[in-house]
Amino acid sequence: MIVGIPACAKFISDMPFHQTPARYAQAVLGGAGAFPVLIPPLGDSMIGLLDNLAGLLVPGSPSNVHPGHYGGGESETPDFHDLERDGTTLPLIRAAIVRGIPVLAICRGIQELNVALGGSLIQRVHARAGRQDHRGGPGSHEVRYGAKHAVAVTGSLARIVGTDSIEVNSLHGQAIDRLGDGLAVEATAADGTIEAVALPSAPGWLLGVQWHPEWAFAANPHSVAIFAAFGDACRSRKTSNQKAC
Repeated sequence: MIVGIPACAKFISDMPFHQTPARYAQAVLGGAGAFPVLIPPLGDSMIGLLDNLAGLLVPGSPSNVHPGHYGGGESETPDFHDLERDGTTLPLIRAAIVRGIPVLAICRGIQELNVALGGSLIQRVHARAGRQDHRGGPGSHEVRYGAKHAVAVTGSLARIVGTDSIEVNSLHGQAIDRLGDGLAVEATAADGTIEAVALPSAPGWLLGVQWHPEWAFAANPHSVAIFAAFGDACRSRKTSNQKAC
């Protein structure tokens, strides 16, 4: 079975590239038991690829969803946008949900999920009164992606990880503000930041998390459980489709 991973559009040495960090594909292969395939950010024409996918993993990125997609006013991070990715992931997420394709949305992905369903974002969480600084900070990758704080867990995510509180890493400057249509909060940080969401009305499995479970996933039992649940949902849908044929 195949899981699609939308890529980012970047310029490297004045040449356009489509790419995303390798750890997402590694987690899909090793954790979900699926073959990962990158989806180039070429707009809503990529929706046709969904016919060949068992699941969709929407990965993180240093870029931010442009506030023009959610009526957020002027951008507070004008140097950190990827309009080609926005134009691909937002329609792709909506189409995947309608088709019942399992969706796992991570970091920027949960923000895209929220915006795709009509929600809005806090452009700079650390600048909002009462909120912590959720950015990664300095240090090695191991330090930056290490556990930073606890989140209270409920709903389907609590059933997946088998507990009501877990420690997560934190490397995001933006977060959910107004919740998208139909989304239910399934994890929150102590400062009230939404850390995970689900869509109970979706015809297929769906989970969005603000942290990075793909980082060294095999060493974290909660991350292992998340990717296993995603993989199981993808296999279940693939089997159902084969029976329908």
